[in-house]
Amino acid sequence: MGSRYESLRDDLFDFIKEQKIFFVGTAANDGTINVSPKGWDSLRVMDANRIVWRNLTGSGNETAAHLSQNSRMTMMFCAFAGKPKILRLYGEARAYHPRDAEFEELDSLFEPHVSSRQLVDFRFDLVQTSCGFGVPFFQYQEERDNMDKWLATKTQGDIKDYWEQRNSISLDGNPTYIMEKSNE
Repeated sequence: MGSRYESLRDDLFDFIKEQKIFFVGTAANDGTINVSPKGWDSLRVMDANRIVWRNLTGSGNETAAHLSQNSRMTMMFCAFAGKPKILRLYGEARAYHPRDAEFEELDSLFEPHVSSRQLVDFRFDLVQTSCGFGVPFFQYQEERDNMDKWLATKTQGDIKDYWEQRNSISLDGNPTYIMEKSNE
């Protein structure tokens, strides 16, 4: 059934590559816990204990707000096809914004995308697998094109305005620092 490891094994690298969706869980010191589904070509496995993922523009920005207070993060992958399996990674992450020196290097791991608002560098030291027997089968059809259609009507200035209006404050009223530096 379930197993624990200190790092990813080769078969788990392959499992991650096969998944079309993953989930990210974060929490600030107090307040709301957030779990976000992520898709697209937004994840890179750097080594057996490090993943970088690109956080694209969305209707909220909880992950960045949470990571500015508390670096703990969990990633989860689950098989919706093939053999049942759930993979969870536990560790600490840091969000880099376009103004940060690290952003350009990490963003270069991906094809250019106008709505790339953060790169999250996740380093984990606990890898857990479990059976996934209760996860139903789902069939992948294709990526949604809603984001691309929405972005086609926006300038870079429009996107930054959207970030300021919709992505600057978390559900709990905490800053995401998308538009300014934190006082770290």
